[in-house]
Amino acid sequence: MSRLALLRASDYRRVRWKNDGGWTTEIARDPIDEALDFRWRVSIADIESDGPFSLFPGVDRDLVLLSGAGMDLEFADRAPLRIAERFQHVHFRGESEIHCRLIAGPTRDFNVMVRRGAMRAEVLARPLVGSMVIFPEADAEWLIYVHAGQAVARHGDSQIPAASGETILARPDSGLGRVVLEGAGELMLAKFVAP
Repeated sequence: MSRLALLRASDYRRVRWKNDGGWTTEIARDPIDEALDFRWRVSIADIESDGPFSLFPGVDRDLVLLSGAGMDLEFADRAPLRIAERFQHVHFRGESEIHCRLIAGPTRDFNVMVRRGAMRAEVLARPLVGSMVIFPEADAEWLIYVHAGQAVARHGDSQIPAASGETILARPDSGLGRVVLEGAGELMLAKFVAP
């Protein structure tokens, strides 16, 4: 039985920030129940104005610039950082006090959060030209967000096509073996494993 699932953009949840500085589009989380603390959460952030990042104590975060001119991040506990290159990646602790200053207008960012001590994440931006293989082992779960273009995930006789803006989840399963991704475009990959 395939452990692959497709999430369409209509499945995502879009929420305005409390400080009115942007929007979060939640792609997926585990567990799904919002009343429970997540082990991992993946979203797209549309940052519209300067301001502080929300605090997430006990959470490790990864941010990847998808579009826009970028931002300057001022950290309370480390040197400032300019994120201005497409697919530039920064890793930081959710309890860090960070102030964001947009360089030239709004940005769109890929965000991955994991509960420290419960999960860890590897986050990659990759072009898809032809095929690529991932291995969802018994202790690893993959989220594949199609940022541009299209992709098809194949496992055995089953296949799941995904268009731009859609997501494929490959859940942990010792019997799943390899999953072949084929197509053309740009992918954001997040691999979640227990520490």
